[in-house]
Amino acid sequence: MVQIGLQGKVALVTGANHGIGAATAQALAAEGVAVFINYLHMPPLGMLEENLGGGKTAPGLALYNARRALSADGVLEAIHAQGGKAEALEADLSDPATIPLLFDRAEAAFGPVEILINNADYCVGDTFIPHDLLGIAPQLPGGYAATTFTASGHDQHFAVNSRAVALMITEFARRHVQRGKRWGRIINISSDGAPAFAHEISYGASKYALESYSRAAAKELGQFGITVNIVSPGPIQTGHITPEIEQQVNDNTPLGRVGQPDDVADVITFLASEQARWLTGQLLFVGGGHRMI
Repeated sequence: MVQIGLQGKVALVTGANHGIGAATAQALAAEGVAVFINYLHMPPLGMLEENLGGGKTAPGLALYNARRALSADGVLEAIHAQGGKAEALEADLSDPATIPLLFDRAEAAFGPVEILINNADYCVGDTFIPHDLLGIAPQLPGGYAATTFTASGHDQHFAVNSRAVALMITEFARRHVQRGKRWGRIINISSDGAPAFAHEISYGASKYALESYSRAAAKELGQFGITVNIVSPGPIQTGHITPEIEQQVNDNTPLGRVGQPDDVADVITFLASEQARWLTGQLLFVGGGHRMI
C-alpha cells in the first residue's frame, strides 16, 4: 500500500475556483490536506463571434468565461461534503501586498503552509504581427482573437505568471526557514507552450520565466528540505476546447484523448507526496504524450 504522507499537511493553492486548481484542491483535501484556496473572478476573454461555441453548457469560450467568473464556493462545498478542510480568499496576485496576506490567512485558518501550488495565471492572446497594418486580427486555435504586443499586456502577464510566483516562493521560504522546518513542497504550473507560444507570446514567455525561477529555487531551497518541481500540462479540457479542436487533440495524442483537470491534479498530488521526496528541479509534461522530450 502506498503511503503518500500528506495527512494533516496544509496547502495553499492559487487559481483554484475551477479547472486544474479546483481539481488539485479537491485531490489534496481527499488525502487529508487542509487547503487554503486563492482565486479571482476573471473578466471574459475576447473571441470572434463565430467561434463562441455552444453557450454556457457546451465547451467553448462562453463556458470557459462562465467558469473563470465563478467563486470558490462550489469547490469548498465539494471538499466539506467529503469531510475535508478548506477555506478561500479572493485576491489579485498582481498586487504584491496579496502574497503575505494569503499566507497570513492560511496560517490563521490551518497553521503554517507546507505545500504551495502556484496554479493561477493570466492569459490573453498577443502576437508580434502588426494587425493594425494588415487590417486583420490574428486568430488563435479555437477562434480566440490575439492583439499586437503591448507593454501593458506584457506587464500583466509577468505580474501574475512570473513575479507573483517568485514572490510566493520567497514568502514560503522565508516563513519555512524562520520556523526551522525541514519538509516543504512547491509545485509550479507551467504550459507545454512555454518554450515558444505563437499568438500567446507574453503568456508563453511568462511561463518560461516561471520555469527558470522554479529551477533556481530547487537549487537554493533544497538545503532546507523544500522540493520545487514544475508541472507542464498539455491540452486540458477546462471548458475552453471546442469539440472540433478536441477531436484534433485526440487524433494527435498517443493516449487518444484530451486531458482532464483530474489528470493533472493527480500528478501534482504525487509531487506533493512523500513518494516524490527525491524529485526536485524537474519538469513533468502531463499531456498523454501530446509532447515528448
